[in-house]
Amino acid sequence: MPTITTKDGTQIYYKDWGKGQPIVFSHGWPLTADDWDGQMLFFGQHGYRVIAHDRRGHGRSTQTWDGNEMNTYADDLAALTEKLDLKNVIHVGHSTGGGEVARYIGRHGTKRVAMAVLISAVPPLMVKTDKNPGGLPISVFDDLRAQLMANRPQFYKDITLPFYGYNRPGAKISEGIREHWWLQGMMGGMKPHYDCIKAFSETDFTEDLKKFDIPTLILHGDDDQIVPIGAAGLMSAKIVKNATLKVYPGFPHGMPTTNADQINDDLLAFVKRAEQAAA
Repeated sequence: MPTITTKDGTQIYYKDWGKGQPIVFSHGWPLTADDWDGQMLFFGQHGYRVIAHDRRGHGRSTQTWDGNEMNTYADDLAALTEKLDLKNVIHVGHSTGGGEVARYIGRHGTKRVAMAVLISAVPPLMVKTDKNPGGLPISVFDDLRAQLMANRPQFYKDITLPFYGYNRPGAKISEGIREHWWLQGMMGGMKPHYDCIKAFSETDFTEDLKKFDIPTLILHGDDDQIVPIGAAGLMSAKIVKNATLKVYPGFPHGMPTTNADQINDDLLAFVKRAEQAAA
């Protein structure tokens, strides 16, 4: 399996397909690079080099006890892009992966970055605070941790319903998609997944977003039950200079899977527009 080794000895698994301008995909919690297969096949067939890694503690990467926080995630992403010597990169992050992309740009700048895409992403801040009254109460995340500790396999089965909007009236449920989510989740480590809840919910990405100086696309469904749009996509679009925001009526958190055709087409259109504008 292709891996890179970070400064602390962690092995980060990645897949690297095709040739052309690189698109690097950062996945959500508690998933793996495989969550991007629908996007990677699509963009690989459109002439792009597509790369996705398993975040530390997730999937086929080392299950570390320490380092399961955004600064280290971002540094791992930087290590990957430097090891592969990627330039002119399109960074795409879903959910927690959107936070990873934001912190990567905040810590490492945009010298290797052509554009960024945040999909159903956690920035700028998920948890409710005095400065972020639209966020979710800390009790929501405490409950996630409690469920994970009590019965992780069952919790991971149950959460697929709101994740994909399968708990909505008339929803067409795919048991295959639910099982794929569960499989990805169970490949990862208990401690990293526990720690990552704090990382995705309590990290404030406001200052990172202010450092974005590349074309940025923000996609969010207005029926996202995992990362509600009000304190997420709508706020990020106000912070990132000249961001393009697209809101999808009725789409769930997991829309890159449930609505892959729409997301892929819109993402490709944005990339082509940005390329033409830069030419």
